[in-house]
Amino acid sequence: MPRKKSAGENAWIDPDDAPELTDAYFDRADLYHGEVLIRRGRPPLAEPKRQVTLRLSPEVLDHFKAGGPGWQTRIDETLKRAITQK
Repeated sequence: MPRKKSAGENAWIDPDDAPELTDAYFDRADLYHGEVLIRRGRPPLAEPKRQVTLRLSPEVLDHFKAGGPGWQTRIDETLKRAITQK
């Protein structure tokens, strides 16, 4: 079966084929304040977590993963408690 050729960059598109501009469409649109793009989502943290490589014993990893999703957060919380107990 022959491949269809793309219409290309300069191809005319019927304006009647454009999507309807609903409130939901505009809710997802980029928001600008003057020339500055306003980023959506969670604001950046003052002290974000850092990614590291850590080797753990299989028993420790199996224990935390057995608790289901969020196992990395539980390891982080356990380590935080350990440093405050000293």
